[in-house]
Amino acid sequence: MKKLSALALARMAGRLALEKKGFDVKILKLKRLSSVCDYFVIASGEADRQVTAIARTIHDGLAKAGYKPYYREGVNEGNWVLLDYIDVVVHIFYEPTRQFYALEKLWGDAPIEELSDR
Repeated sequence: MKKLSALALARMAGRLALEKKGFDVKILKLKRLSSVCDYFVIASGEADRQVTAIARTIHDGLAKAGYKPYYREGVNEGNWVLLDYIDVVVHIFYEPTRQFYALEKLWGDAPIEELSDR
């Protein structure tokens, strides 16, 4: 199986979020700004159960492609789920929580790629 680039992995995670009706899906390109990771994928859900479903879909879809998270957190709560794939960190938020933490503002210098199911 061919290894995906970090950007391709981020885009795959974003598309998987859209499959479960995740919205406001964005990829923040942090490669030149931080040593934390190369990309953040950020998506929102309208309820804790949807956030959990989005996270499960991303986890399962990337696992089928040969990628397992190094770390994951928040899956049981459904308020903010983090899936860490080293070069790509996926954040799935319940929308009010996303507004509160405002990662896009915190990383305001990062170029952003928006994904849409249209």
